[in-house]
Amino acid sequence: MAGPALAAPPKLQRMLDGIVSAKGGPPGISVLISRGQRMQFLHAGVADVSSGRQPRANEHVRIASVAKGFNAFIAVSLAKGPASLSLSETLGERIPGVLPNAEGVTLTQLLQHTSGLPDYIRDPVFVKGFLADPAAYLAPRQLTGFVREEPLEFAPGSRYHYSDTDNVAAGLIEEAASGSSYTSLLQSEVFGPLGMRRSSLPRTVTMPRPFMHGYDVEPGKRPDDVSELINPAGAWASGGIVSTPADLARFVPAYVPTVLRASRNLEQAFRLGSSSPPGPGQNAAGLGIFRYRTDCGDIYGHTGSFPGYRLFVAGAAGGRRSVVFVVNSQIVPGQGSQKVSGAIRRAQTRAVCQALN
Repeated sequence: MAGPALAAPPKLQRMLDGIVSAKGGPPGISVLISRGQRMQFLHAGVADVSSGRQPRANEHVRIASVAKGFNAFIAVSLAKGPASLSLSETLGERIPGVLPNAEGVTLTQLLQHTSGLPDYIRDPVFVKGFLADPAAYLAPRQLTGFVREEPLEFAPGSRYHYSDTDNVAAGLIEEAASGSSYTSLLQSEVFGPLGMRRSSLPRTVTMPRPFMHGYDVEPGKRPDDVSELINPAGAWASGGIVSTPADLARFVPAYVPTVLRASRNLEQAFRLGSSSPPGPGQNAAGLGIFRYRTDCGDIYGHTGSFPGYRLFVAGAAGGRRSVVFVVNSQIVPGQGSQKVSGAIRRAQTRAVCQALN
């Protein structure tokens, strides 16, 4: 995949250096910019505070809600394949009884966050259990079980609300339609065909080696390593994948054009909703993909945040020009330094301009 390296953009590099040196800044940042076969890897700070090792493009990170893009890619792939899955199928048709108050919700509504399903990660019982044992394994149907008896927050299709429950339910539909586990679907539909050899969906807190350590940062204190504190199974198809910047750069050229075509058939595509955390420019939601409209042009992808990590992964409409942007701290709007959070978003915009222009 790799080709000749592009010259490092000095303005973007200065922005990255400024972010890691700022009060409340993350220990490290890695940015992989692809323009066809030409690639450019920039980094600032460290991937591991203890050793001082610099970030690398082939080290593992928790990709958080970027995993929702994988979910959409699998759904569209199954809809085109022998699984006979339709994006208009409902929860009641494929997994009856799992979420009885949402039986009429379609797979499209799940992937576009217009289902009305409440978010299980805000359920008091889930929060209490998580705080008691963040390393505990939770099965997918345990996750949906936290909101099984809850009413929908609004009529399906009438509003946009970002909910992790949506993607867990979508993953269960995809398992039912294919007869395969979600882990197997990731391997057969994504990791294997795209040569993503360093990507996985773990069930424990252990990170594959080597990995970019994720930190909780607080000004005046040594960063606290939270890389292996929380079991990603608690996010499953909504945010549990571990990958690398290099692997994510392999994913974008397949993901963006495939899911973008499906999104353009939606009545409300790219007229509602922001990713969480917001990506650069003006955000609008599609089918498990967001459009980020910047002064340098449109780019499509997904953001993510997980304790220790903040990501932005996106590509131009054809997928050949892309950005993978990883921060090893969960500095997002409402959490951590808001000045640094804003600087991260501006640097993401600069990276988009470098990729597109």
